[in-house]
Amino acid sequence: MQDRSLSRRTVLASATVVAASATGVVGVTVTPAVAHKRDSRLKKIISRMSIEAKIGQLFVPYFYGTSATSPSQFDQDRNLREIGVRTVAELIAKYHLGGVIYFSGWANNIQDPRQVADLTNGVQRASLALPTPIPSLISIDQEHGANVRIGSGATQLPGAMALGAGRSLSDARTAGRISGTELAALGIHQNFAPVADVNVNPANPIINVRSFGADAREVGRMVAAQVTGYQQAGVVACAKHFPGHGDTGEDSHTGLPVITHTREEWDRIDAPPFKAAIAAGVDSIMTAHLQVPALDPSNEPATLSPTILQGVLREELGFDGVIVTDALNMRGVRTKYGDDRVPVLALKAGVDQLLFPPDIDVAYNGVLAAVRTGEITEARLDESVLRILRVKDKVGLLSGSPYISPKEVDRVVGARKHQLAAARIAERTTTLLVNEDEALPLRRRQKKLLVVGASPAFPTDATRTTVPELAKAFDELGYSTTQLATGRAPDAAKIDEAVAAAQGRDAVVVTTDNVGATSAQRTLVSRLLATGVPVVHLAVRNPYDIAHLGDVPASLVSYCWTEVELRAAARVIAGRVEPRGKLPVPIQRADDPTKVLFRSGHGLSYDD
Repeated sequence: MQDRSLSRRTVLASATVVAASATGVVGVTVTPAVAHKRDSRLKKIISRMSIEAKIGQLFVPYFYGTSATSPSQFDQDRNLREIGVRTVAELIAKYHLGGVIYFSGWANNIQDPRQVADLTNGVQRASLALPTPIPSLISIDQEHGANVRIGSGATQLPGAMALGAGRSLSDARTAGRISGTELAALGIHQNFAPVADVNVNPANPIINVRSFGADAREVGRMVAAQVTGYQQAGVVACAKHFPGHGDTGEDSHTGLPVITHTREEWDRIDAPPFKAAIAAGVDSIMTAHLQVPALDPSNEPATLSPTILQGVLREELGFDGVIVTDALNMRGVRTKYGDDRVPVLALKAGVDQLLFPPDIDVAYNGVLAAVRTGEITEARLDESVLRILRVKDKVGLLSGSPYISPKEVDRVVGARKHQLAAARIAERTTTLLVNEDEALPLRRRQKKLLVVGASPAFPTDATRTTVPELAKAFDELGYSTTQLATGRAPDAAKIDEAVAAAQGRDAVVVTTDNVGATSAQRTLVSRLLATGVPVVHLAVRNPYDIAHLGDVPASLVSYCWTEVELRAAARVIAGRVEPRGKLPVPIQRADDPTKVLFRSGHGLSYDD
């Protein structure tokens, strides 16, 4: 079909917005008259777009490489093999894309802030070279804590469950605003956060510490605070994963989970955080690839369910923002239909953005074929494109230059005031579970420490691992530290080595990571306790670890193992700051899950 070209000047003139709308500040009242004028301008843009351009606005695919036009040969080859072009600039041109998503690690999109800014500028140049020159809405999963994409150079903040332990709406809002401010400085205007799932299942393999906790009301308060913080910074927040992923024992990346809650239970447990996010003005909500028979007896995955997305989310909850799918390469949404049909069915269910299709060519042409046959009408496309342009308009992408200033990146990203705020927030989240006979804080004479145990790599930097970084934090506090990483599954020889290393130390700090009923980490802790050397236990991820460890004299939870959490935990153990965190989830006994070992809200201070 013929593409009715638009100049950059025409697009921006058509999309000029009122100053309040361009700020991206949540809570700005948009009157019906202002909304009507805005939509009229955006509809003029849409009226000049081809069908192909409209379809392209809906897709948010991945790509490989650190540059939009000149990635490494290795990344060019991967792009060519998996997405049919060599660069993301070519990908944008071929499919008229409305957005892309950045990943660290496997996709090699992120090295440092300056590089990300250069990549963003390249993406936007490619977008503005299209016949319909609309800037890209660049997305990322920067939840912080256990799930973070931009590491080196950016401010690292406590994740959701840590913030839930801090119980401070101000801290949650500040964390969202800091993160959003740095993302916006990098030209990233859509963050797939916060997680609105209520983690009522301790065995949840995919949500867990990514949730603010197990109390629906408290989770809702935290979600609303984070939405406000992100959107005050001019970033599109995204509450996920609707209709709720907190009570699953299966990972939707590898299977199709089923939520067995009754409708009453869903209303009480799962719905409140999403209602809170909507009340706070959240701009987007992400779907979950799971079945909820109480909401849709047909057992379609929620992502493909008109009953759940149109009936519940749109009509019952009143959400008229952007609905985005969870990644379409996940097994949970691919169990019943082919990759050409999944995006079509998602759009028919009410979705606006199609995230991470496993094969962009198959997905794009599947939607194009559905439009050409009349299965999806052009009017239906226009509905979703309008919603997407509204958020682009709100964050200022249609009212000014989308390009990033390197000076602004240097000034904002990783700013000292952000780092100091993150450190203070983290200190208010560390939770002291057990402190027998005032084992903590460490005494002045306890200067020789052994730091030992599980040592997961940092989420964005595999060269930095938990035990050495925690030992470094203690060294900086004036301790003489020996370190020994034993891993999550230490063998007998490694445990013997740890026991030998404890000899002559004044205290041992042992880290655990997701301890289970048969975990060798239990043996490690038990053997260390038997040495007679004072032992301090630190769960660096999962607050439920303590249920499997027996009688430890001192136990804390940091909820994650990035630098900001580890430094905070070290300062608490050393007595430089008081432990203030309160469990945001209950911890059941390992031998009898019907009984509670520590209730939600438990958390000791040094005055207790």
